[in-house]
Amino acid sequence: MSTSPAPESAPRVLVVEDDDVIREATTVSLTRLGFEVIAVADGVSALARFRADPPDAVVTDVMLPELDGVSLTRSIREQSTVPLLMISARGDDIDVIAGLEAGADDYVTKPFRANVLAARLRALMRRAAAHPAQTTPEPAPEASPPRDVRRVGDLELDAESMEVRVGGSLLPITPTELRLLLELTSVPGIVLSRETLLREVWDYAWGGDTRVVDVHIQRLRAKVGPERIVTVRGFGYKIVG
Repeated sequence: MSTSPAPESAPRVLVVEDDDVIREATTVSLTRLGFEVIAVADGVSALARFRADPPDAVVTDVMLPELDGVSLTRSIREQSTVPLLMISARGDDIDVIAGLEAGADDYVTKPFRANVLAARLRALMRRAAAHPAQTTPEPAPEASPPRDVRRVGDLELDAESMEVRVGGSLLPITPTELRLLLELTSVPGIVLSRETLLREVWDYAWGGDTRVVDVHIQRLRAKVGPERIVTVRGFGYKIVG
């Protein structure tokens, strides 16, 4: 279902929820908070709608008929870096880790407040707009100013083209992973707390579950090398050469 037309500038959000009551309540609340909502009840319909007309963000439940939320997230990530927030009926590690490892940027657990969901969606979209997905950069003019290229060992991050290389090889990297690297490489060798990373990368000034940081760090390590990002137990992470 869709609600009445929202203002033209309203961000478009695809909401995937099989519970009729929760789907209706979420649709009404997000619309009142300034979003245009396209709501569907199952993963197959959601994937079809996404492919036909990609939204600005996706909110999906974990437990869905026909195609579950984790599989839906994985399918969306194969073709898009759209901000994606997962809803879980439980706050346990099984749902959280499965969703984040599939490519979700963040998650909330039921029951949730609509204003919190809206704030997190806006934060994810704001950060995605600030650091878009990797694209093939245009050739730089001969007299262009020095680029912001960060190097830590054989890792190279071009903060302008948003490209990451290790040993000269270009890495496939998500916007959230890129933002994590931007923060870590801004102060190489200095430990950043999980709360700092949550604030700077996810833009959550009010705090949140730091497990989202841990899982994304784990995914990032698998790409840049496990020894490159060091855990400082009880505090946070630092990047080393």
